[in-house]
Amino acid sequence: MADENEEAKAKPKAKPEGGEAKPKGEAKAKGEAKAKGEAKPKQDQKAKGGDAGGKGKGDSRRKGGGKDQAQGPAVGEAEPPARVPRLREHFEKSVLPELMKRFSYSNPMEAPRLKKIVVNMGVGDALQNIKMLDAAVAELTTITGQRPSIRKAKKSIANFKLREGQPIGCMVTLRGPRMYEFYDRLVNVALPRIRDFRGVPTKSFDGQGNYTLGITEQIIFPEINYDRVEKIRGMDITFVTSAESDEEGQELLRLMNMPFRPRTA
Repeated sequence: MADENEEAKAKPKAKPEGGEAKPKGEAKAKGEAKAKGEAKPKQDQKAKGGDAGGKGKGDSRRKGGGKDQAQGPAVGEAEPPARVPRLREHFEKSVLPELMKRFSYSNPMEAPRLKKIVVNMGVGDALQNIKMLDAAVAELTTITGQRPSIRKAKKSIANFKLREGQPIGCMVTLRGPRMYEFYDRLVNVALPRIRDFRGVPTKSFDGQGNYTLGITEQIIFPEINYDRVEKIRGMDITFVTSAESDEEGQELLRLMNMPFRPRTA
């Protein structure tokens, strides 16, 4: 009996077939593997999505920037030149060769040219109502396309109740493209609108090739709205040229389509 008890103790106990328990270490390892396997794809997906979104935004921004740069002027690129006035082209192509042939100039720079146009409008009503001067300034700005300067009296005249320094008119000096544009509109549009117009006089030269033309109504310019005109005003227009004589100045203006009156026998 003693030998049987010792053999039973020495033999290991048999484990049940269905109740085999897995070691805790293995269970933990599998759980960690599952957790890590599930976490990694999520992080990978987020990272990939972020990279894709960043690349898409960056690409779109770069493409948009490329379009903006293509539309705007390039760095160091010069702007296109402004349109040359029609009358200036006419002077260079037709008037200049004709003047050189007519007066036998050896150098094109000797030929007379139009330097500037001075438009002067007197406003005597400004002595009683200064607002009349503002209306004249607005009209002259509309006609010439340039803001005029206010002209003041240089000395006092008691008979006209005029004191030195009082504003009595406005003046504009036109040069360059504005000068040619104004001359073009004056000759081709404004002067033909004068009633019973037969041409401008030829006796208004000052002896040095400069010509002065007087206009009695500012409404001959189509830019002026007749319904808003408070009073009819005139103006003096002076054409300053580089001619040395009246003959050269008259020939210059005639070739530039100034409608002079025909000479009567």
